[in-house]
Amino acid sequence: MLKFLKQVGDYAKEAVQAGKYIGQGLAVTFDHMRRRPITVQYPYEKLIPSERFRGRIHFEFDKCISCEVCVRVCPINLPVVDWEFNKETKKKQLRHYSIDFGVCIFCGNCVEYCPTNCLSMTEEYELSTYDRHELNFDNVALGRLPYKVTDDPMVTPLRELAYLPKGVMDPHDVPDSYRRAGQLPEEILEKSEK
Repeated sequence: MLKFLKQVGDYAKEAVQAGKYIGQGLAVTFDHMRRRPITVQYPYEKLIPSERFRGRIHFEFDKCISCEVCVRVCPINLPVVDWEFNKETKKKQLRHYSIDFGVCIFCGNCVEYCPTNCLSMTEEYELSTYDRHELNFDNVALGRLPYKVTDDPMVTPLRELAYLPKGVMDPHDVPDSYRRAGQLPEEILEKSEK
């Protein structure tokens, strides 16, 4: 009889414990029902990158002076600069420039330290390929115009959820011209000067 009562007591404890765990799970579920949606239907909806997003590097061949500063500041010595010395003008003449995005860590040092601003970061983040050798971009591929998510008519651009204005829960309803959450750097400077 004592063994039977112990089994009934253990069963009741386990039933109470199971009910407690189910309640905890439902509490998490109901808590998430009040939050913003974070799902993006990727091929048809794409997030607009933030202002300082570091995507594919854009290269302007005409501005480059072959100084190789980008190679020296790169932590992995990635950009390949091929130049020859022009004896008539006594200047370096750029022949070829390439960056392998399969190895690039997108640190932005090459863009920051370029003296002629021939390198710039773009919003382009779709660099996936089936062959890793296709990620080695030469000066022609680097020089193509940057791609913007908002320019594609087949895609619904969505603002990042962190940049939604206060009180807005759905990124589909926010027009591109609508002000983002937070202050711009100029506004912060104005307030600090006052």
